[in-house]
Amino acid sequence: MSSPSTAEADKPPMTRREVLEALSGLLLGMFVSMLASTVVSSSLPVIIHDLDGDQAAYTWVVTSTLLTTAISTPVWGKLADLYNRKLLFQLAIVIFVLASATAGFAQDPGMLIASRFAQGIGAGGLAALSQVLMADIISPRERGRYMGLFGAVMAVATVGGPLLGGVITDAWGWRWNFYVALPVAVAALIIVQKTLHLTRSSWRKVSIDYLGIVLLAVASSLILIWVTNAGTSTDGDFWSLSNNAWWSFTTVWMAGGALLCAIAFVVVELRAKDPLVPLSMFRDRTFTLSVIASISTGIAMFGASVYLSQYMQLARGATPTEAGLMTIPMIAGLLVASVVVGGLITRFGRWKSYLIAGAVFLIAGSYLLSTIEYDTNFALVSVYMFVLGAGVGMTMQNLVLVVQNTCKPSDIGVASAGVTFFRSLGGTIGVSVMGAALAARVIDLMGGVKGDLAAALAGLGDKAQYWAEQLQSNTLPAVSQMPESIRVIIEDVYAQGISHAFLITVPFAVATLLAIVFLPNKPLTTMTTSERLEASEADLATVSVPQGRDRR
Repeated sequence: MSSPSTAEADKPPMTRREVLEALSGLLLGMFVSMLASTVVSSSLPVIIHDLDGDQAAYTWVVTSTLLTTAISTPVWGKLADLYNRKLLFQLAIVIFVLASATAGFAQDPGMLIASRFAQGIGAGGLAALSQVLMADIISPRERGRYMGLFGAVMAVATVGGPLLGGVITDAWGWRWNFYVALPVAVAALIIVQKTLHLTRSSWRKVSIDYLGIVLLAVASSLILIWVTNAGTSTDGDFWSLSNNAWWSFTTVWMAGGALLCAIAFVVVELRAKDPLVPLSMFRDRTFTLSVIASISTGIAMFGASVYLSQYMQLARGATPTEAGLMTIPMIAGLLVASVVVGGLITRFGRWKSYLIAGAVFLIAGSYLLSTIEYDTNFALVSVYMFVLGAGVGMTMQNLVLVVQNTCKPSDIGVASAGVTFFRSLGGTIGVSVMGAALAARVIDLMGGVKGDLAAALAGLGDKAQYWAEQLQSNTLPAVSQMPESIRVIIEDVYAQGISHAFLITVPFAVATLLAIVFLPNKPLTTMTTSERLEASEADLATVSVPQGRDRR
């Protein structure tokens, strides 16, 4: 393995201005990748209606991007350890831009879903590689300050996406939800090319773990498809909870198939020359505990973006745009916590106490949101959202920081992507379980208020038939358009269902706290990944030369 050239080795460290210029391209890339998953959430009913899609298409437009993002993240991370990271990041942007343009031109649900699959591949690369590239130019000690910027970007994209999507749909039409990210992605491509200058990595012969990629994709797909669809149908098929779908033949072959593929994946990774996910990393207590902690952080992040917006619309009668505005306290909590804590970590070099505090906030926020009702004072709901957002902001990016600080420089890509992958996978599964629990709870509660609904319908006169048909359909109700007598009943039902869904996140948040408590409290290094790699190569050369002389 050759060492860097003298000119590269003697190159002075980047100034703060140069770091911020380089980070601007990474931040833009990460922003559009996150935005791809959230901006369409508030406009999906309009999109599916215009494309003549059904409820299954509605589900897959969301799930397709989350699925391929989660699966592709570790693949991109592994490639980052083998090939030119800057070039890979630019490739991910190109894939994302082309897929977004295709989604905007979609003429039917199939074309839209296929485009969203491709979007997820590009988004996974942007999310994983932005973390790796940041580690190349900033030391862990200094990285805390800049992690706050990444947390802020994720906050705006995750929670602000639905608001932006609603406004764009109302103003210019839903297709612009896909077009609006294109100029930002192109700008990120240009900025990265001009401002990001990395030390050339030494070339080495590699082998791609294709079988591992296939097994991971199949295992992840089966489990996500199963959890996402279980309990969402009421027509008596295997997916219906009333038909015990969780224990149906569909469950056996999908969950069983996922388990078999996961076992096969482990066997393949143990034997692969260049494994996709080096299982030896799980021997590192820091990596293993960070993965466990990141799962519930993902559940809180994705769950809040999906179900808080739904709470505002179905339990408080808000429009999509109003719902986006009402979730601003969540954005504020995540933004303030990520920026402030990131700065404190950089200033004092300590991280564990802030992560513990963040886990406590996760527990408190999840529990408090499990108590909300349709008429809960909105000031209290805002406080609850702020607390949960602060918990996510204090833990999410800093868990990646902790892993990057302890892993080998040669494994920085796969280690960073590993934490991101399990956060995305855990979050996606968690959100799906929350949705299934919400659906089951709503069905149960609707059965208990049939008498109240019948009485309310009886007082509507000639409009009773119309609203009875609306309530009997399988579509989500337009609560803001309902008569007051029916609206109050439906709002109460959905408020109880959504609060029940948030209660599911509490034990996961407790697991995060326990994992963080047992994390080794190692100090943050002041060397960038490139500097650590050069130092390790220098140490190897120092050791190998005398050994070679002794053999003579």
